[in-house]
Amino acid sequence: MSSPDPQVRAARNQSTSPASAAARGPVVAVTGAAYGVGALLTEQLAASDEVKQVVAIDERRGECAAAQWHILDVRDPAIAEKLRGADVVVHLALDLDLETDAAARTAYNVRGTQTVLTAAAAAGVHRVVLCTSTMVYGALPDNELPLSEDAELQATAEATGVGDLLEVERLARRAPRAHPGLNVTVVRPAVLVGGTDTALTRYFESPRLLVVAGSRPAWQFCHVEDLCSALEYAVLEKVEGELAVGCDGWLEQEEVEELSGIRRMELPSAVALGAAARLHRIGLTPSPAGDLAYTMYPWVVSGSRLHEAGWRPRYTNEEVLAELLEEVSGRHTVAGRRLGRKDATAAGAAGATVALLGAAAVVRRARKARRRI
Repeated sequence: MSSPDPQVRAARNQSTSPASAAARGPVVAVTGAAYGVGALLTEQLAASDEVKQVVAIDERRGECAAAQWHILDVRDPAIAEKLRGADVVVHLALDLDLETDAAARTAYNVRGTQTVLTAAAAAGVHRVVLCTSTMVYGALPDNELPLSEDAELQATAEATGVGDLLEVERLARRAPRAHPGLNVTVVRPAVLVGGTDTALTRYFESPRLLVVAGSRPAWQFCHVEDLCSALEYAVLEKVEGELAVGCDGWLEQEEVEELSGIRRMELPSAVALGAAARLHRIGLTPSPAGDLAYTMYPWVVSGSRLHEAGWRPRYTNEEVLAELLEEVSGRHTVAGRRLGRKDATAAGAAGATVALLGAAAVVRRARKARRRI
């Protein structure tokens, strides 16, 4: 058989080259692309040979020069035009900041997700990837270890941001019915670590680890790099559905204390929950009492779907905990409230309860001083 014409050979070589593979890959839009997980994922997708182009959407421009940037609020219906031509949208523009007003946070998160889903359908996007948390399963004393990904979502809206995430989950289930042809994948990370600030990461900033008497905590972490690699799997349609992502296995409370070197402070349930509720109600702490449940009971989830697709976490729970402890070194928090250095010294010497009382006194004095001005 004669050799192919040189031009034919060149065409064949081009069709199998990385550049050609990228040309056949999806155009991916990422919301919340300028910061946090969104910025990391945008850089990762822009560098991938399997992605044709990345469209980055945020209220400010990020650092990824390879992406095509659009500056706008995800609640703006004009986002539909910016999504035109995209094959996949990864929606990461969620506000879960502890200091954000709860009503404003919910309005942003729910309206933003609604708008992105509707705009994606109108623009002809065939897949939307949403990110919530394994917190949506709820932390309950009778939870299996680990929970199946198909387990019922039994969380309530009593913990920070969980009500918003449950609403995002509801919108995800409803979207394919409201918009036939739109595929929605939901990725649920465990306790996220790597430049994050949540009620659960602040737990490890305390001078003592609060343990509620009679509780059975179990800790499962997720490194942001592992979350991004799982999101990329979803983008490239290597896996779909509802996916839990995190380290394999979990750590018992005793293991956490041994690895961290932080001693526990054990309180009766009624005392811990009652104090947390009162302090949050009067505005002294950003964390509602519902956050405590996630430090009391297990909510570890199996990541079987990602594993079956060939994905594996890069990090172990022990490694992620070590990174978290390094990140929070020098920070001092009690009941979710960041303390100054003077308050932190009191916390180490007299325990978390005394520190909270001292913090309350400081706030009361500050309020009286403002009234005198």
